[in-house]
Order: sequence, then C-alpha cells, then structure tokens
Amino acid sequence: MEFLVTGCAGFIGAALSRRLLERGDEIVGVDNLNDYYDPGLKQDRLVLLEEFDNFSFRKVDISDAARTADLFREVSPRRVAHLAAQAGVRHSITHPHSYISANIEGFLNILEGCRATGVEHLVYASSSSVYGANEKLPFSETDPAVHPVSLYGATKRANELMAHSYSRLYDIPVTGLRYFTVYGPWGRPDMSPILFTEKIYAGEPIQVFNRGEHRRDFTYIDDVAEATVRITDHTPGVDAGWDATRPDPATGPARYRIYNVGNQDAVNLMDYIRMLEAEIGRKAVLEFVEAQPGDVLNTESDSSRLAGEFKFVSRVSLEQGIKQFVDWYKRYYRVG
Repeated sequence: MEFLVTGCAGFIGAALSRRLLERGDEIVGVDNLNDYYDPGLKQDRLVLLEEFDNFSFRKVDISDAARTADLFREVSPRRVAHLAAQAGVRHSITHPHSYISANIEGFLNILEGCRATGVEHLVYASSSSVYGANEKLPFSETDPAVHPVSLYGATKRANELMAHSYSRLYDIPVTGLRYFTVYGPWGRPDMSPILFTEKIYAGEPIQVFNRGEHRRDFTYIDDVAEATVRITDHTPGVDAGWDATRPDPATGPARYRIYNVGNQDAVNLMDYIRMLEAEIGRKAVLEFVEAQPGDVLNTESDSSRLAGEFKFVSRVSLEQGIKQFVDWYKRYYRVG
C-alpha cells in the first residue's frame, strides 16, 4: 500500500487524503472517530473519501499499541502521513491525560510501526504551538522551541524529539510539519471560524480573547494539503553540512527535517473578525475578555525553507479563504 493516513476523518487528514486520492494514490485511512467534536462532521468527511475506489478505511485508535502494530503488519505502507492527534490548546488544560495517550503513546506506536515495517518516509503533524513563549517574529525553524505554554504544545515538541531519536537510531526518514492556524471548508467546530460564524448568525456575543490584540498566521487548508503532498513526496537525507557546535534544530545528523507551513502574513484578530462580518453580511456582538491560559499571543511563520526547497508558497489570501469558508458553512449548515 502506498499511503497510510492517520486521522483521515480529521480536518487536515481528510483534505490531504482527498488530494492524494485524486492523483491516484492507494490509501488506507485510519481514524478512531472520537467525540472531541461532532462525529457527524467526521463521518461526512469520510463519506467523501469513500467515493474513491483507491481508498479503504480502518477504525483504529492509535493509542492501542497491539492494534496499531497489527495495522502496520496488515497494510505494510510505503509512506505514512500521521495526522491523528488530540487537538486543542485549551482542552489540554482540562483533559491532560487524553493528550498523553493520543499524542505521546499514540505517536510512539506509529514510530514503532514504521520501524518494524521499514517505512520509506514518515511525515507527521507538529504545530506552531511548539514556539510557546517565543516573542521573536516571524517564527523560524532555527529558533529554540523549549518554552511551551500548553501541554498540547509540549506534546507536539515531544513528538519532534521522539521522531529525531527514531530517525537517528533506526535510519527512518522523518519530516515534521509545524502548521500555523489552519482554516477553511470542513474545518474544526472548536476553532474560531466556525465558532465565530455560528455566533454571528445567531446574534450571540463572541468572546474575543486578549481583547482582540492577538495576531495569527491563518493558513488555508488547500495550501496546507498541497505543501504536505510535496514534502511527503521527497524523502529527506542526512544534512551533510550540519554543525554539532552550532546545531540547527530543524535538521541534523539523521534523515530528519522540520518545516513551518504558514501563510507568512499574520493578521490582527479584529481585522479577521471584520473580514468574517463583511462576508457574512452581519455585525458581530463582541465580548472582550482576557487571554486564556495556554494561548500563544502572536504567531507568524517564516516559511522560507518550504519555499526554497519545495518551490511552494501559500497562494490563498485570508480574504479569499474566508469567502470559501463562509460559502461552505452556509451550504453545510443550511444558513444564510
């Protein structure tokens, strides 16, 4: 089998799977279809994937070591796109154990599966949350990521370190992708595009954290899927120029890489809300509140490595992306 895609019913996993299926790749998709958010949305994403003859689905919880090992033996994939995780910064404060189970134990099970079956390339989802308390903008892969401000961010940074150790020990080609605030059609209901749009249509107040002074690097889902496909297609080699006296944390003496995947255009939260209002045609009722524990105050990506090595830059502006998102929202939720 060409690809194993974990989290295939998730937001990014479904978009990536569809992109691979459309170009003819054989895929086994894996998801546990949990109820962190509406399972119906996950099922609807899955229905679209099941229209392809080159797709098959397995309901598997990757935190189950024995079942995950069986899956790798059954499928024997050439490449793995690991997008399954327990998402959500704020949820990690109230439900920490689920993050250790899914993001640490689950990732270990994926690494073990790759080691046992000789996978040619593992690509996995990291996050801009790893930059934590860093305030130097834009965030670069060469910046230290050692001050997480949420358990979610800490688990994603731990994934990067685990991946490096397995790459070095077992010669597994591994690439981590630090995604920046992914949005668009079929997005997660726990993220601001759906939360805000739902409240605006209902005439209910939306909570504006940090009194609207956040800046975010919003990255459109189609750009994220395209970047991920390009990276997955190119197996990393050892960085012959890596200097242990001045170590670059995004590469090293192993077949290991980390890339930022962002739009490189941070937008103030209030400007983002105004774009939503303009596209929806209604004003939002705003409730300004303090920043929440675990939030990175500002994010902005330096994705120059992605552009230089893969000739890819994000193509969808926030205005275009919000239009596409709102059009989908109105169709899917039958409003407006």
